[in-house]
Amino acid sequence: MINPETSDDISHGHAQGSLAKLSVGAIGIVFGDIGTSPIYAFRETFAGHHKLVPDSLHVYGVLSLIFWSMMIIVSLKYVTIIMKADNRGEGGSLALLALINRSTTDSRKWAKGIILLGVFATALFYGDSMITPAISVLSAVEGLTTVQPGFQPFVVPTAMAILVGLFLIQSRGTAKVGLLFGPIMLVYFVTLAVLGGIHIVDHPAVMIEALNPLNAFRFFAEAPVRAFIALGSVVLAVTGAEALYSDMGHFGRNPIRVSWLYFVLPALTLNYMGQGAMLLSLPPAQAVATVQNPFFFLAPDMLRLPLVLLATAATIIASQAVISGAFSVTQQAIQLGFIPRLKITHTSETAAGQIYIPAINWALMVMVLLLVVNFRTSSNLAAAYGIAVTGAMFIDTLLIAVVLFTLWKWNRLLAGGLVALFLVVDVAYFGANLLKVPVGGWFPLLVGAIAFTMLTTWARGRKLMILRLEEESLPIGVFIKSASGSTTRVPGTAVFMTSSAVGVPHALLHNIKHNKVLHERILLLTVRIEDVPYVIGEKRMTTEDLGQGFYRVMLRYGFMEDIDVPLALESMEGCGPRYKAMDTSFFLARQTLISSKRPGMAVWREKLFSWMLRNAESAMEFFKLPANRVVELGSQVEI
Repeated sequence: MINPETSDDISHGHAQGSLAKLSVGAIGIVFGDIGTSPIYAFRETFAGHHKLVPDSLHVYGVLSLIFWSMMIIVSLKYVTIIMKADNRGEGGSLALLALINRSTTDSRKWAKGIILLGVFATALFYGDSMITPAISVLSAVEGLTTVQPGFQPFVVPTAMAILVGLFLIQSRGTAKVGLLFGPIMLVYFVTLAVLGGIHIVDHPAVMIEALNPLNAFRFFAEAPVRAFIALGSVVLAVTGAEALYSDMGHFGRNPIRVSWLYFVLPALTLNYMGQGAMLLSLPPAQAVATVQNPFFFLAPDMLRLPLVLLATAATIIASQAVISGAFSVTQQAIQLGFIPRLKITHTSETAAGQIYIPAINWALMVMVLLLVVNFRTSSNLAAAYGIAVTGAMFIDTLLIAVVLFTLWKWNRLLAGGLVALFLVVDVAYFGANLLKVPVGGWFPLLVGAIAFTMLTTWARGRKLMILRLEEESLPIGVFIKSASGSTTRVPGTAVFMTSSAVGVPHALLHNIKHNKVLHERILLLTVRIEDVPYVIGEKRMTTEDLGQGFYRVMLRYGFMEDIDVPLALESMEGCGPRYKAMDTSFFLARQTLISSKRPGMAVWREKLFSWMLRNAESAMEFFKLPANRVVELGSQVEI
């Protein structure tokens, strides 16, 4: 748990710049997912696995559901309320979890359940991050069939080629490409609004009817079963809403709010209205044919190919944002102790948030390509899409309820009413998406279950391993008295990395056992990740003189920060001479796990944890230790 004093020295990590510049940047990165939803969301509601007749009852009912879903879920829930629950400027399920965990010290009985909810939301995100690139790019490429029907056999190969290229460029970073994201998405959203507006002119009544919530109720009153099933497709219009919260740390709260309320929301609303107006303006038989791909039929024949190309560019940008989000979430999970150490490469010298994680990149690429090959059409993928998103939204509602009642202490009547509204909406959408489980919805649930098992296994195994090491460690005071007088001291500094801030590190015991020497200066170094995004200033490092040349050093980092131990040691004071790399050796302990009958984890989870431990990136690389100054000493641990 974070020391309260640390909270004074926190950098929010927000991008710097004018509101206009940040708002354009947010349009390019944050709104890619929800911005590409018009390509397939309205279509799937009418032409998906549960078809609807595109008549006035259904069109007005669906448009009303889409508009009020965007207002309740995106505008009210995420933009107005959840985005206020930032953890020192950072957002996302793990940041919200860390905020609650740090702020509810008097409610420990809830801690375990809250942590599990946050971890499960993170696990569901990985399922979402696999489906989003597949359905987005596939739906855009399918637009080519509206230009030339003979292109159908080439849709899947083309989509796969685009996706492979997207994953191949990740290692080069997105800084240069990112400069184009904002302008392209600006053009894309303006195009959405213009195309929608052109068709609204032909059927202006849609402007009033789409905003009338009574049309949604009328839809449910006259066809309750079909309306409930339709929710499973309507929710596709708000997928990506959680990205507004997750990416808050990159742009800040205000730019995202301004971009959504004054630009993105109007553009999306006009486009959905335009699709509905177009269908209602056509003869019934032609409307049934057009509803198979209404988004691209908004454009006249001569402009349809440019629209397909623009939509494809937008889906690539949306996919890029999701992939980058997966890297960011993984880094947070590593720092918070839910995922083993993985190799993290920084792709920008100036932007700390631009990272590349090879293991995640290639795993996502394989899974995305398998999805495209197996599902083959965006309609089939739509059956798998939504359940992970609605599950995560439901968990966000539960977490924000804790914030409203416990942290902010809102009026119970007001807070209860809002939470009840959100729960009704979330449960309705989640229930409708459960109907998709047999036809593809099982995939994100399976991915979520596997990810949840691995996240919790690593967290539990790591906790048990540290506990066992602490049980077997000697008191540091006893060790110093017994070893200092009888052991030869050699020049230089020895840094013993230890996960525990008490006792004697195993590496130190093994070193004195085998080498029978102690260095003149010995640093017992522990790196601790706090429940805040950034730790700066004097709170970064604390030192304690243990006597006889022994020092206890604690380095604190936020869960969004990059860890560089040698760099931190250069500013160390109060522990003797200044740090010199060539006079310092780093000693690491490499644990080998042995299963035991002691209560802890099931045997299969112990084996899974052992496998994860063996395949984790070495502490030397993770902490950026100089390779020629590191000594690894093995030890065995029973869990």
